[in-house]
Amino acid sequence: MSDNNSGKENWKKGVEKLLKGGKAESLNRQSPEGFEIQALYDSEDVSKRNTDPGYPGEFPFTRGPYSSMYTQRPWTIRQYAGFSTAEESNKFYRQALEKGQKGLSVAFDLATHRGYDSDHPRVVGDVGKAGVAIDSVEDMKILFDGIPLDKMSVSMTMNGAVIPIMAAYIVAAEEQGVSPEQLSGTIQNDILKEFMVRNTYIYPPQESMRLVSDIIEYTSEKMPRFNSISISGYHMQEAGADSALELAFTLADGLEYVKTAVESGLDVDAFAPRLSFFFAIGMNFLMEVSKLRAARTLWAELMKEHFQPKNQKSLMLRTHCQTSGWSLTAQDPLNNVVRTTIEAMAAVLGGTQSLHTNSYDEAISLPTETSSRIARNTQTIIQEETDITHTVDPLGGSYAIESMTHDLKEKAKTIINEVMEMGGMAKAIEEGYPKRKIEEAAAIKQAGIDKGDITIVGVNKYVNEKEDPVDILDIDNTGVRDGQVNLIDEIKAKRDKVATKEALLAITEAAKSGEGNILDLAVEATRKRATVGEISTALEQAWGRHTATNQTIKGVYESVYKSDKGYQEIKSKIDAFSEEEGRRPRILVVKMGQDGHDRGAKVVATAFADMGFDVDVGPLFSTPEEAAKQAIENDVHVIGVSTLAAGHKTLIPDLVKILKKEEAGDIIIVAGGVIPVQDYDFLYEAGVSAIFGPGTNIPKAASKVIDEIRAQKA
Repeated sequence: MSDNNSGKENWKKGVEKLLKGGKAESLNRQSPEGFEIQALYDSEDVSKRNTDPGYPGEFPFTRGPYSSMYTQRPWTIRQYAGFSTAEESNKFYRQALEKGQKGLSVAFDLATHRGYDSDHPRVVGDVGKAGVAIDSVEDMKILFDGIPLDKMSVSMTMNGAVIPIMAAYIVAAEEQGVSPEQLSGTIQNDILKEFMVRNTYIYPPQESMRLVSDIIEYTSEKMPRFNSISISGYHMQEAGADSALELAFTLADGLEYVKTAVESGLDVDAFAPRLSFFFAIGMNFLMEVSKLRAARTLWAELMKEHFQPKNQKSLMLRTHCQTSGWSLTAQDPLNNVVRTTIEAMAAVLGGTQSLHTNSYDEAISLPTETSSRIARNTQTIIQEETDITHTVDPLGGSYAIESMTHDLKEKAKTIINEVMEMGGMAKAIEEGYPKRKIEEAAAIKQAGIDKGDITIVGVNKYVNEKEDPVDILDIDNTGVRDGQVNLIDEIKAKRDKVATKEALLAITEAAKSGEGNILDLAVEATRKRATVGEISTALEQAWGRHTATNQTIKGVYESVYKSDKGYQEIKSKIDAFSEEEGRRPRILVVKMGQDGHDRGAKVVATAFADMGFDVDVGPLFSTPEEAAKQAIENDVHVIGVSTLAAGHKTLIPDLVKILKKEEAGDIIIVAGGVIPVQDYDFLYEAGVSAIFGPGTNIPKAASKVIDEIRAQKA
């Protein structure tokens, strides 16, 4: 120990000499999670934290839920995919399976997520755009045509319309000759996080939790190989949460679900072994490795403390991971291949059970066949061309990793305790606590990027003078919708209308009474050829649709800039406009269609408000008609349309037409988000004044918007 102390003292002297006369006081850094990242860790740091990672497969499972981990069986390679029609998605799945993919992970379009059939007027711009359109069991049967569901593990990311989608999957398998007990896979079924970040909810929180409980009950009785819930932190990180917030809120969600199931009468050991988790993996490599290890440790401790399960498997946290979509850049997009590889390595070295790797072009459009192949092969290369799978937890014992695992666990535990003091996650969500914390973290990070404190290669540093165009996948939204509507009409014409109506009425009555298992009833309705939209509406008739309240945080974005000269110049420019016009520039920030990802919209709203704009935030899921009405009533100068799900070519032109019809064509329209460069001219011709792609510096965007307002008035 004395030699170690001597070595550390010599190191400190060397550092002090290095820093002497410089601006930095220390090589240590403050992490986004709020604790110090040391420039050097040693055995003393591990010892003082009193941390013992133990062995893989043993409580508290820090080093992995299974003793052999990848040495016997590598993680499952999944590719989250779905687009256009069931036929097109089926073709993609079968090709991927032939090329080494081991499990299916289904992406549904936003109309399906929100419980609307493709013929509903609110989803004109959403059908088939950001996932596959599923309106009935007939679509589900086509989706899995030629794919034996008794042999293939299927993961489905679905929360809002989780009941009709699960029912369609069960009946599609049944008509393929596969019984429910033979099915394996995972349904996300994590509605709490939807109220925090992703927003593809349908019903109010309390009623939504009933559906979660009914699915857990149904699967525990009839689908023993199927995971009834995937508790997701992924969308929290995508919305701006740091690793501690993502970890804490995800595990707190998990505790809430377990509590709900136990209170409904289920034994914890009857379902807890089939719970799974889902984490995002971003670019902070060491922190992401530590996060997965801390998650396993903390979950085991929390489950043991709160529920005392008898089965050790009830203490195991098993997780799927996906590389970050937010970290992908539209600028110099081939850099994203490197980003995704780094993130995939972090997931693997952290001990994930399955993994999806994003395609390099997903900041621009839906992935092409080429980009999907590169993403999939990234995992195959790690599995089969490296020695990473030859040893369990290869980073275990690292002074840095063990220390960071401990510190992250303790930070997350503090946040979870705060949530528990509020009465649990459902209560905390009602109070807006997790949403506010995540939005604050997102605003701080974006300000750091805009200011240049956080480097994004190709965006705010080492920027290319000229960007080469990238091939994109463009979906014919109108053609897909027409085809889906025809199939819906055909199904409704052939079915027994009376039997279908009775089955739907039974769902509504069960929702009102609190009696019966709603998934069981939905399976029966699906057999009668009730559609996804009809089953969703049957529940809506009992419970209504949930509408979130918008709130804009203030001062958080500006706190990072403080006395930055360029930022103050833009504020002065906005103040000058206000003096000239007698009022502040006013912008309506709006999301149209069924896309609930609102990180970009919220950050823009917060930043523009801090810079001096009057900011109105439109309700989620607005139609062009609703956006135009709000803009006119609030007398805004500008509508800022935030788009992520490829509906911009349908929805924005509709907005322009409505404004002109209402003699409000002088309202400027700007667009931001995931918009391929190939679509810019189309949008300019449609009447858009400015387009701000991913990575846009927000103060510069604000300056451009003021210039556009002045040009309009000139």
